[in-house]
Amino acid sequence: MITIRQMDPSEVGRIAEIDRSEHVTTGYVYEDGRLRAERVDWRVPRWPVDGGSFSVRAHIERLTPVLDDGGVMLGAFDEGDRLAGFAVLRYRLAERMAQLDALFVSRAYRRQGIATRLTSRVARLARADGATALYVSATPSESAVGFYTSQGFRLAEEVNQGLYALEPEDIHMIRLLA
Repeated sequence: MITIRQMDPSEVGRIAEIDRSEHVTTGYVYEDGRLRAERVDWRVPRWPVDGGSFSVRAHIERLTPVLDDGGVMLGAFDEGDRLAGFAVLRYRLAERMAQLDALFVSRAYRRQGIATRLTSRVARLARADGATALYVSATPSESAVGFYTSQGFRLAEEVNQGLYALEPEDIHMIRLLA
């Protein structure tokens, strides 16, 4: 059984437990206001501990200021207290807009509704704080874009310039929080 709880910022290092690996065969490119699918062969490995922008250390260094600034990290835990997935909420990306800053579910736990539960909890927290929209900068893979679309996210008409500068190849999406 999976339980979801708010994690203490000191637990951010537990993201090393996540196996984010996957084989991506369809990716997306944003062009002229539309998504274009293309065949790809991306072998996404587990996060290395150190080295590069996709390492555990880099993720910790990126997420820590978000958490220190009042953000929230939610963890999905199995019965053995193993981290199966996590989400990070940044409350005020812009006026009345929060950000789903990170969402990852370990390979062995995918397709069990964990990402949906984490996203729903993030949306509730954001709405309770007064946000009317939730922003995500999604990996341009079929699995990520398809998931976010299924959760009510749509292509952002106006991208957040700061996030776009950091992640220009990502697919920038917004979900209204009615």
